[in-house]
Amino acid sequence: MNKTFPIVACLAAAAIIIPVGPATATQKPSGPETLAEHLMAPLSLALGPGKSVLVTQNFAGTLDRVDDDGHLSNIYTNPGWDVGGVETRGTTTFFVESVGASQGNPDALAGYLKSINGRGEVSTIVDLATYERKNNPDGFHDYGFGSDVTDQCLAQITAPFPPAQYSGAVDSHPYATAVQGNTVFVADAGMNAILKVNAATGETSTLAVLPPRPAAATADAAAAVGFPSCVVGHDYAFEPVPTDVEIGPDGWLYVSSLPGGPEDPSLGARGAIFRVNPWTGATHLWADDILSPTGIAVSGTGDVYAASMFGNEIVRIDARTREQSQFLAVDGPAGVELRGNTLYATAGFSFADLTAGTVLKASIR
Repeated sequence: MNKTFPIVACLAAAAIIIPVGPATATQKPSGPETLAEHLMAPLSLALGPGKSVLVTQNFAGTLDRVDDDGHLSNIYTNPGWDVGGVETRGTTTFFVESVGASQGNPDALAGYLKSINGRGEVSTIVDLATYERKNNPDGFHDYGFGSDVTDQCLAQITAPFPPAQYSGAVDSHPYATAVQGNTVFVADAGMNAILKVNAATGETSTLAVLPPRPAAATADAAAAVGFPSCVVGHDYAFEPVPTDVEIGPDGWLYVSSLPGGPEDPSLGARGAIFRVNPWTGATHLWADDILSPTGIAVSGTGDVYAASMFGNEIVRIDARTREQSQFLAVDGPAGVELRGNTLYATAGFSFADLTAGTVLKASIR
């Protein structure tokens, strides 16, 4: 992801310009029940042992366990680092941590995929920032306006944000993980890519690079960012920032994407879910027109539950029709997971109060 489109900046912009108020509900869950509260930016969630869940407080640099009775216990802490992307396999917990993302200085990047075994021992599996510096998976993608916009028009664009044209920059922000056997799939919001990592050896390869997400520049949008009127009607290719990766019942990966740039309704609900072949990396658009999807969970029947952070709701996307319906109205949801007929979610994310985060659960019956 280019330095002018950090994921947190995108979310902050959305928090300012998107009006509060979820869509009309079409499915009524029972609950929800709050398990934990007063959490700082709980952006990722995983199923833990028994009926517990694991949650990261990304901005606090902590990984914690929340028991079904609400008891909170710390598992790992690294102050000053963004700790997230938690996932489990048996007694092993996987997570990512990073600093320096979106600052425009590749040398300042640091990011790792780590694991914690059943004895509480922490191991580093791979240095993701070094992988990005060596490979820059989305470096071949061009973002911004295309060749249909004249040089004379482009010359009138002087504002630094968003840039008129650019290629994928060296940046890494590991954000989510999914585990299948001995393979860890990492969704990196800086690389705009899904990585495939051998959990035992750390051998890493790029499985897929998500495609740019074009949106037509409207007169209102152009005026809002200081673009000249000559760009109106032309497509601007935004970055396809991945925010979560999950394994569906069909064995394919489901990846949520939060496009770089404004998330306000003037450009439409531009978030999407991609379906990625875990063997070949073939990538297909599975669902779009989702507002700020930051976390997803896939049911045994293939339905997808997506946290729409600034839509203030969790939506259910039907596996067959791809139609969206509101599952739960809740402020600032971020991460979601399913255990049988129970949905767990983090919520309450707000830049106005970074300690307003919660973990809740609700029945999907």
